Amino acid sequence: MTHTLSGKVALVTGGARGIGAAIAKAFAAEGAAVAITYHEHGAEASSVVADVVAAGSRIAAIKADVATEEDATASVRETVARFGALDILVNNAGVILEKPLLETTTADFDWLMSINLRGTFMTGREAIRHMVSAGSGRVVNIASDLGYFGREQFSVYCASKAAILNLTKSWAKEFAPNILVNAIAPGPIDTDMLDLANMSPEWRKKEEMIPMARIGQPKEVAAAAVFLAGPSASFMTGQTIDPNGGSVMP
Repeated sequence: MTHTLSGKVALVTGGARGIGAAIAKAFAAEGAAVAITYHEHGAEASSVVADVVAAGSRIAAIKADVATEEDATASVRETVARFGALDILVNNAGVILEKPLLETTTADFDWLMSINLRGTFMTGREAIRHMVSAGSGRVVNIASDLGYFGREQFSVYCASKAAILNLTKSWAKEFAPNILVNAIAPGPIDTDMLDLANMSPEWRKKEEMIPMARIGQPKEVAAAAVFLAGPSASFMTGQTIDPNGGSVMP
């Protein structure tokens, strides 16, 4: 590792599993002190902490529900309190919903949006408030390729991710040049979101029908996050990186 993030402090929401865990471990391997949030997956969060500590890096796990304003803002404050700074935020926490529109309730809509969009907004707002005071910072919002092209029976999820893409652009314009805000829109990635508890066998199969003919790995998204958080991305803001195997070619 090149330790491109040495001396930096990062907060990764939803960092107990999947893409979030891969990003947290990659940041730590590059020299950053990392805080992760988790809501229901305490055992998995403890496993991530153990792996990072065993590798000789600093990490903290913070129990937080990003859908609540108190927890979202507290996660930022606790990160600063533990590590003395906050240089990088990765808004990763999210959920998925496969459901026909005519069966989708307002409770379904509110639940998903409260985590995917409202959580991103509240955590991002608090982190950027701190970064403005510090005079610099990086924000990476995790979107999805479905935010570009939509998908039947996933309308609420697709809407949340499309909103994150435009939230990213708006923040990038508002806080340049000192705070750089970018997004990652992964394609099909081998995480719990793609297991059959969240997605029908038909859609799981369709996820593999892309030019690369395979599902991606969390570490392939983490590599994009390391780039956006590091010095090589110093002239990028308002952009979206698409590790998607060719599912979308904007």
